[in-house]
Amino acid sequence: MQNFRFIAVESAISKVPSKAEPPAKETSAYYGCNVFDRRAMRKYLSEETRRSIYETVERGATLDRNVANHVAEGMKRWAMDMGATHYTHWFQPLTGGTAEKHDSFADPRGHGESIEKFEGKLLFQQEPDASSFPSGGLRNTFEARGYTAWDPSSPAFVIGDTLCIPTVFVSYTGEALDYKTPLLKSDSAVTKATKDVLSYFGQENEVVHSYLGWEQEYFLVDKDLYMQRPDLVMTGRTLVGHDSAKNQQLDDHYFAAIPPRVLDFMRDLEYEAYKLGIPVKTRHNEVAPNQFEIAPVYEQANLAIDHNLLLMSLMQNIAEKHGFEVLLHEKPFAGINGSGKHCNWSLGTESGIGLMSPGKTDEENLRFLCFMANTLKAVYDNNDLLKAAVLNADNAHRLGASEAPPAIISSFLGQQVSGAFEELLKTKDMVKIAGKKGYSLGIPQVPELLVDNTDRNRTSPFAFTGNRFEYRAVGSSANCSGPITVLNTILAAQLVKFKAAVDKRIKDGTPVLQAVLDETRETYKAAKNVVFDGNGYSDEWKAEAKKRGLDCETSVPLCYNALDSKKAVKLFKDTGVMSQVELESRKEVFLEIYSKKIAIEGRVLSDLTTNHVIPVAISYQNILLSNVKNLKDIYGDKDFRKMAASQMDLIKCISEDISAAESLVDELDALDAKLRSAADGMGPAKEYHDKMVPLLEEIRKHVDSLEMMVDDQMWPLPKYRELLFIH
Repeated sequence: MQNFRFIAVESAISKVPSKAEPPAKETSAYYGCNVFDRRAMRKYLSEETRRSIYETVERGATLDRNVANHVAEGMKRWAMDMGATHYTHWFQPLTGGTAEKHDSFADPRGHGESIEKFEGKLLFQQEPDASSFPSGGLRNTFEARGYTAWDPSSPAFVIGDTLCIPTVFVSYTGEALDYKTPLLKSDSAVTKATKDVLSYFGQENEVVHSYLGWEQEYFLVDKDLYMQRPDLVMTGRTLVGHDSAKNQQLDDHYFAAIPPRVLDFMRDLEYEAYKLGIPVKTRHNEVAPNQFEIAPVYEQANLAIDHNLLLMSLMQNIAEKHGFEVLLHEKPFAGINGSGKHCNWSLGTESGIGLMSPGKTDEENLRFLCFMANTLKAVYDNNDLLKAAVLNADNAHRLGASEAPPAIISSFLGQQVSGAFEELLKTKDMVKIAGKKGYSLGIPQVPELLVDNTDRNRTSPFAFTGNRFEYRAVGSSANCSGPITVLNTILAAQLVKFKAAVDKRIKDGTPVLQAVLDETRETYKAAKNVVFDGNGYSDEWKAEAKKRGLDCETSVPLCYNALDSKKAVKLFKDTGVMSQVELESRKEVFLEIYSKKIAIEGRVLSDLTTNHVIPVAISYQNILLSNVKNLKDIYGDKDFRKMAASQMDLIKCISEDISAAESLVDELDALDAKLRSAADGMGPAKEYHDKMVPLLEEIRKHVDSLEMMVDDQMWPLPKYRELLFIH
C-alpha cells in the first residue's frame, strides 16, 4: 500500500508539464482581454450608451431600460468575437459559492435557420429556480420563481465559450436570496452616511466607496493522494491523521523559495487571472507546509469580491492541470496553521482620499480620527454580529488555533494611534499624529528604514494596519460579502448617530470642527473597550474581554443568534440593507449548513473508521497474534513471555483502540440517525455542536493512535508526511 502511494505521486508528477506555458506578451498587452471593460465598450458601444453606463457605475444612477438593447447588442458582438456561444447570469446564492445557467445565443427560427439573439431584457433579468437554493424559508418548493438582475458596476467577462454577467439574485417578492444584494445596499448606505459626515470638512460632493484587498490563503496537495482520502474529498479536511514529525516548527516554509511545480501553477493562475482583469500582485509560501497565498491590489469591495470568487474557481481548474488539488478549507490539517482570507477593508473617495489614513494637516487628521473612532464604536457595539458573519463549521476549527486570531472581536491600533486617542481624551484641542519615522541600521550601504505608524498584531481579529483595517477572522473559503456587508452597515448606522450628535452640538453654538472633535472624543471614549493591543491568545485576555462587554461565545449555533437580534433587525432596517425576514432567513440557512456539514463529517468518519481503519488494524493485530503464537510454539512458555512482552502490549493497545473506536462509532451513528430525523433549526444545530463535534474528536484520537501502531505498508490512507510535502 505504501509503495502504491509513492507511485501515485510519481504518476501525478509525470503528467505535469515541467514548465508552465509563458504568455507570449507582456502583461499589459493581455490584461483584461476577457472583460467587457471600457476598452471593449469603446469599440462596441456608442458614446451615448457608454456615458449612461459610466453614470451608473460611477454615480449610482439607474440605467435606463431603453439603453439595455444597445448594451446587449454590443456585449453580444464582443462576446461572439471572443468565441462565446452562450451567456449566463453569474450570481452568488447563499451556498457561499457562485451559480450559473447557460443559454445559447442561437435562436432557431424554423426551416433550418437560426440567428444569434441577445436582447436587453435578457441582459437585465433572468429567472433561475429560487426554491432549489438555500433560502431559509423565503421560498418553498411550490414557490420556485426568483430573479437575477444585472449589476452594471461589475463588468461582464468571458470564460471558455460563455459570456458571464454578474447579477443579484432575489425572490419573487423581492427578498435577497444572495450575498451581492445586501452588499450593494450596504455600500450605498455607508456611502451616503460618509458623505454626510464629510460635509463637515467641505467634501460632501466626493464619491465614496468601501474598498477591499483580500489575501487568499490555500493549500495544495497531490491530486492522486487527495483522491485516496475520502475525508478530504467529502469534507475538505482530514478527519483523521497523526501529525507529521516535521511540519511547520522550523519556520522554514514561510517565504521560502516556491517549489517549481507550485510556481508553474502560480504562473498559469496569474496569467488567467490577468486576462479576467483580476489585479493579483503577491504570491508566496505561507507558514504551514504546502500552504500558499495570493493577493491583489485594492479595488472597490463589490468588484474585489467578484474577483475573489472568480479566482477561487480558477484555482480549482488550473490546479487540476498541474496534478494538484486546492484546499480552501479553513483547517484541512490538524496541528498546523489553517487558512484565512484577510479582508483589508477601508473607505475612500474616487479622488484618492483614504478616510482611514492620517493626513498632513489638523483638519485631515481630525477627519482620520473621526472615521477611526466611529469604526471602533461600530465594532464595539456589534462585535457579536461581526463574529456571526465569519463563523461556520469550518472556520471554528481555525479561530484561536496556531496563527489565527481568537473568536473574540477586538481591534489593534498600535502605539501611535492609541496614543493619539488617549491624548485626545485628556485635552479639548486637536492632537498630533506622527507619520512615518526613519531609523538607521548603522550599515552604510543600507538606506534609512521608514517605520509605519502601527506595528502588526497577528492575534488581533480586526487590526488597524496604517491606512485600513485588516479583518483577519474571515475564513479562506468564505464569500467576503458577508463580513463586508456587516462592516459597511454597522459603520453606516454609527455615522448616522454621530452626525445627529454633531448637529446637536452645532445647533447649541459649537463651531463645526470643534463639534466634530468633541463628538469624536466621546465616541472613542465609549468604544475604547474594544481596543486591545496585547496577546489575543492569552487566558487573561479572555477573562478581560468578558469584563469589557465583548462577546466571548464559542458555540457557532449560539453565535448566529446575533443575526436576528432586536439590535441587528433595527440596524439593518434603519440602513435599508436587509429586512427582518431576510436576517431570519440567513440565520436559518447558516444553521442548516452548519448541521449538514457536521452530519457529513460524522458519516464520513464512521465509514472511514468502520470500513477502512478497523479492518486493517484487525488484520495487523492478527499478524501479531500469529507471530506470538509461533514464538510460544517454538520457545515454550518460559522464554516466550520475555520475548513477546512488547508484542503483547502492542496487541493490547490495538485492541483497546479498536474497541473504543467501535463503541464511539456506534454512538455516533445513533446520534446521526436521531438528528437526521429532526427538523432544521437551533435545536439540532446545538446538538451537532455539543455532542457530535466532541465525538468526532474522540474517535480521531483512537484512529490516530492506531495509525502509529499499525504497519505503515498496511495503513489504508496517505499520511500527513506524504500529503504535506510536495515532491
